[in-house]
Amino acid sequence: MSHQGEPYTTGASVADGRAAAATATAADAAHAGAGTARAPAPGWSPAGVRSWNWARLPLGLIIPAALLAAWQLASTSGMFTVVQLPPPAMVLSAAGELVDRGELGTHIAISTQRVLIGFLVGAALGLVLGATVGLSKLADALLAPTIGALRAVPSLAWVPLLILWMKIGEDSKVTLIIIGAFFPVFTTVSLALRHVDRNLVEAARAFGLKGIRLLTTVQLPAVVPAVFSGLRLALAQAWLFLVAAELIASSMGLGFLLIDSQNNGRTDRLLLAIVMLAVIGKITDALLGLAEKWAVKRWA
Repeated sequence: MSHQGEPYTTGASVADGRAAAATATAADAAHAGAGTARAPAPGWSPAGVRSWNWARLPLGLIIPAALLAAWQLASTSGMFTVVQLPPPAMVLSAAGELVDRGELGTHIAISTQRVLIGFLVGAALGLVLGATVGLSKLADALLAPTIGALRAVPSLAWVPLLILWMKIGEDSKVTLIIIGAFFPVFTTVSLALRHVDRNLVEAARAFGLKGIRLLTTVQLPAVVPAVFSGLRLALAQAWLFLVAAELIASSMGLGFLLIDSQNNGRTDRLLLAIVMLAVIGKITDALLGLAEKWAVKRWA
């Protein structure tokens, strides 16, 4: 029996129709995606990003060059005496003198070694205790108040106590730098882990991850940018604490050079020590920044 006014369909024709519709939809989506890929956001292009990266270095040198010019002008215009502010040429001459005597490289090497050892140990302790406090309410209640109080103690306040405990030697100096590097990492890691997405953690637990595996596989990768922010702050803090550490009866190091130059009225060497601390601190921070980019690309 036929039905007038209605087309006669079969299961095969319905399936064919659905397949054709699905194919068309996929083709439209692919076409739209291709169109999106060909049309980047206004004001953005790979060439523009590359050119901006190349422009960062000369732009970053503008202010140092201006400061150097202002320094030269202030030291030669009579605004300051040579003792108060020696010109850049005198500072460069002082650097050459120390290089000829083989002292400048030794000062730099010893200070860098102290900073790196103190930074690595302090950052490791900060990471461990920060993760403990950030993941455990019990550890937070037990440790956070005491660590918060110790964080407020000025760096120089530790010097006489460290001398009393560890005498005059490398241990007391490195320990002071460890203290300086510990607190930024501890604070950033503990706070970041408290704010990890709970849904992400619950999903990982549903797949059987717990304990150390959960921390290293899910929680720490989720806070990689915060961890490196803490590490960069800790590295800067380590260089700051270096000068206080080398107050502990040092005979070598950039901090010693700074203090010895002050005592002997050698302003040129004093400025040299300041410039070297700034340059080496920036170099180490830039290296840590490269490690941060790699880690974010790898885990974040």
